[in-house]
This record gives sequence, C-alpha cells and structure tokens, in this order.
Amino acid sequence: MASSLVSPSISVQKVAFNSSESFRGSSRFLGSRHGIRSFRARNLDKSRVFMSVSVGSPAVAVDDALFKDYKPNYAFLFPGQGAQAVGMGQEAQNVPAAATLYKKANDILGFDLLDVCINGPKEKLDSTVLSQPAIYVTSLAAVELLRARDGGQQIIDSIDVTCGLSLGEYTALAFAGAFSFEDGLKLVKLRGEAMQEAADAAKSAMVSVIGLDSDKVQLLCDAANEEVDEANKVQIANFLCTGNYAVSGGVKGVEAVEAKAKSFKARMTVRLAVAGAFHTSFMEPAVSRLEAALAATEIRAPRIPVISNVDAQPHADPDTIKKILARQVTSPVQWETTVKTLLTRGLKKSYELGPGKVIAGIVKRMDKKAEIENIGA
Repeated sequence: MASSLVSPSISVQKVAFNSSESFRGSSRFLGSRHGIRSFRARNLDKSRVFMSVSVGSPAVAVDDALFKDYKPNYAFLFPGQGAQAVGMGQEAQNVPAAATLYKKANDILGFDLLDVCINGPKEKLDSTVLSQPAIYVTSLAAVELLRARDGGQQIIDSIDVTCGLSLGEYTALAFAGAFSFEDGLKLVKLRGEAMQEAADAAKSAMVSVIGLDSDKVQLLCDAANEEVDEANKVQIANFLCTGNYAVSGGVKGVEAVEAKAKSFKARMTVRLAVAGAFHTSFMEPAVSRLEAALAATEIRAPRIPVISNVDAQPHADPDTIKKILARQVTSPVQWETTVKTLLTRGLKKSYELGPGKVIAGIVKRMDKKAEIENIGA
C-alpha cells in the first residue's frame, strides 16, 4: 500500500465485497473499486452515523495489513470511561441528527440515556454500565454537531485515521464504518455489564501514578508485588503518557503502590473511581461474553485506519478486529505509543470528540505544539 492515505486506491483483490453491499455506519466504506476517497465523494449525503440499512453481506477476504503504512494527516480521537460529566448531551439536542442517536439509544438500552447524561445523578452516570454507553453515544453525537457547523463536513471528510482510549476504540470503529451505531452500542452495553460483573467477582482497583516514566512505574509495581500474594499483584494497565500511567490489580497491591510511590519519587497517586482492575487478568471473566457477542456481530473492514489499544496498530480484517476487541479488556492500553506514532508519522491536526478534555491534555503533554481541537456535545 502507498505510504499516504490521502488518496488511496485499494484493489478489489485486497478488499472484496458482495455486490449487494450494505450501508451501516458513518461514511460507509463499501469496498468500491474506485477506492475509499471516491466513495466519500459520491456519498456525502449518506454519511450520518445513525443510518443503518443492511442489504447484503461482506466477503471475507480482507488483508489485515491493509493500513500498515498509513500516513496520518487529520485524526479523530475518542475518549474513554472517566470522561463523562453530568450535563453532557445537552448541546446535542439542538442538532436533529445528534438527537436521533439518543432516541435510538433509548430503544436499545431500555431507559432514557439522555436524562441520565443531562441530569445525573453523578453516581449513576459514573457507573461502568451507564458511563460506557453514555460516552459512546455522546461522542458520536459530537460528530453530528461538527457536521452541522460551517465547514464541518469538510473536516469529517479530511479524517484519515481514528482511534479511541479503551472504550473509545468502539466509537472509532463505529465512525470508521466497521459496525453500525446500533451494533456498536449493543457491544458497549454488554462490555460495560461484563466488566462490572468481573469487577464484582474480586476486590480490585486502579490508581494513577503521576510524575514517573514507565520504567520507574514498573519498578514500583515490582516492589509492590513483592509484598502481596498472587491474587493482589498489580501491573501497568494504561500507558497514557510520560508522567501519567494507571496501575491496576488487587486492592492490597494498589495500596502497596500508593504507600511506596513517594519513595520512588512519584509526584502523587490518584485512586481512580472505576469498578475494578480494568485491562488486567481481573477482567478475564468478561472475555467469553465479549467473544460471543462479537462473533454474532457483523464487523466490516474500516474505511480508514483505526488504531488498536492492544498493539497500537491498525487492523483491517474483521475477524482480527473481533479477537483484538475481546483481548482489549485484559490488555494494557498502549495509548502513549499510539499518539507518539501519529505525531512522528506527521499528524497535522487532531480532534477530540465527546465529553471532557483528557485526550487533549495527553496529546499536549507529549507535544506542546500539537494542534488539537475539542468538539463536545
């Protein structure tokens, strides 16, 4: 593949689809023989994230390394759990396409998601089972708010790579057309429920360690692990950026990290308000449920590269994407590598879509000159 994705041309030998294709996502990639960009040019009026009409099935022959040599110019970055805040979603009600997403979500979830987003209470919105679908929907609503503003569609059409932090990977895949808004929401709903159940099954926690590089945080984890049994061991779960890493594990292990952090010259530790030790083996009970749900979900080759949290690489093969999404809940988040790669490959500008400004803060910490814009909803 060419080194740039600005005007790619993908042969039908690499990505072949049934002639009775389906449109099931934002700016759907149909595997046209004229390439992805040609599809965009001819289908701007069909690029709403809430549209979902299935009339065919995809062929299976997709080269997983299709996007290996991607060259990023403009990126959409989507937040993960923890970005939620009471009041989010209010602005989205001024844009019909965005408001429609919440209405569709209500039908799928069986409750008024928008009411929880706008009115809380905070304790309810912060729960894993609610915050994950709330952030997913609000982030895609932010895409529609951007689309509705002057020049917004042109920005959306310029995006040639996307990724998301943990949960945000599902949002990125939905934006890239790998699955429909509805199917993505069903997966996110189940993911939140499965992760909550796994967290309930064992006493575990997460803590952010501020002010150390990853090597020193690993040494801190090693020291903590020497003092606890196997069930309480800890590991780095989120590689966010230098000076900000999240550690997950048993409660006693996390407490040991907190007690020893100062002696390792950490600036501070912050216990995270999450249900348990995400992105570690503590989440293993959630994997089988995710695998079953993913197996039953139609996933297609994304129309643009979507960078995986597991290995910081883009994947095009639907079966590989399914396997990686199932592994994601037990694997450390490689966000630092992802952002570094985007920047070193020449990223010109990125957009953080959804609640909060966590991702913008991380990007700016890694490169003060990086251009990033927040698009809320």
